[in-house]
Amino acid sequence: MISPSRILAVLAKEFTQLMRDRLTYAMLIGIPVIQLLLFGYAINSDPKQLPTAVLVQDQGQFSRSVLGALKNSDYFNLRYTARSPEEMHKLIEEGAVQFAVTIPGDFTRRVVRRDNPQILVEADASDPAATGPAVAALASLPQYALMHDLKGALAPVARTAQPFEVVIQRRYNPESITAYNIVPGLVATILSLTLVIMTALGMTREAERGTMETLLSTPLRPLEVMIGKLTPYVMVGIIQATLIITLARLLFGVPMAGGWPALITGIFLFIIGSLSLGFLVSTVARNQLQAMQMGFFYFLPSILLSGFLFPFRGMPAWAQWLGTVIPVTHMLRVIRGSMLKGVGIGEALPSLGALALFVLVVATLAVKQYRTTLD
Repeated sequence: MISPSRILAVLAKEFTQLMRDRLTYAMLIGIPVIQLLLFGYAINSDPKQLPTAVLVQDQGQFSRSVLGALKNSDYFNLRYTARSPEEMHKLIEEGAVQFAVTIPGDFTRRVVRRDNPQILVEADASDPAATGPAVAALASLPQYALMHDLKGALAPVARTAQPFEVVIQRRYNPESITAYNIVPGLVATILSLTLVIMTALGMTREAERGTMETLLSTPLRPLEVMIGKLTPYVMVGIIQATLIITLARLLFGVPMAGGWPALITGIFLFIIGSLSLGFLVSTVARNQLQAMQMGFFYFLPSILLSGFLFPFRGMPAWAQWLGTVIPVTHMLRVIRGSMLKGVGIGEALPSLGALALFVLVVATLAVKQYRTTLD
């Protein structure tokens, strides 16, 4: 016969154990709260105030009106004024701007003559979701940009179909194929998920089985243990990255524009950093369940705040700051820049430097924490 008192006793025991396991309790509360905050406040599929560079070769009133209309649209933040097409190309290649607008030197004269002048807008379309709404907003620019200027003797110009034309050049992904953006990003997300959790679980499992106690009786130093334990996983990460990039090319036709030195360097730094983080987690977690929970606690914001699924520039400033701290964000910039833009070490240096700093900090903490654990 079922005894309610015995059931209540087991129930009380489980609740007591749960409350004593503070890390698990914090995960049960923290993960839903973080998901709510991130999806509610940080995720935005309609990014605005996108950084834009302008090259104005015509200093007339019409040019100023066009720039004013771009500002008023809320989609464009005219952050840079370039002095040459080469400077514009460098800004958009490095990812400093999402759009580059060129107003030609004969713009005013051709508007007055109703000679169908053109304005060139170059869009970094490597992330179609980030540029799509802004590109759609450009369609109405010719209708309202000059409506306050075309009066009096210029009124007949306003009655034409459109005083000028906006020519949009989608760079790096002209057909706006989503796979070109998502598939390269899988290198960062898959490596982050597998290497961090795999390392954390493997090291924690050895601690549970008592293998670490055997290491205590040896003259091994913490750094030597760390290098010996993680080296096999480095090979696993290299195999995974090679497999993903090869399949991305063969199955999805993702272009490889070059940038192999930056790509290889970024992958190596990211693998070392992910493994070091997994090692650090294993020194904090008391069992495999906690190691798994901590791994997913890191993986969740990495997916949402890195720009993998949602436009990075669509997030508020505080979310972008948090995303900049996450190494997955910088790895995405390196691999997308290498495969789609062909950027080299110089252009990718800021992201590579951030990855190197991540490796240095996390590896130092992992060695220090492991030494403390041994003591």
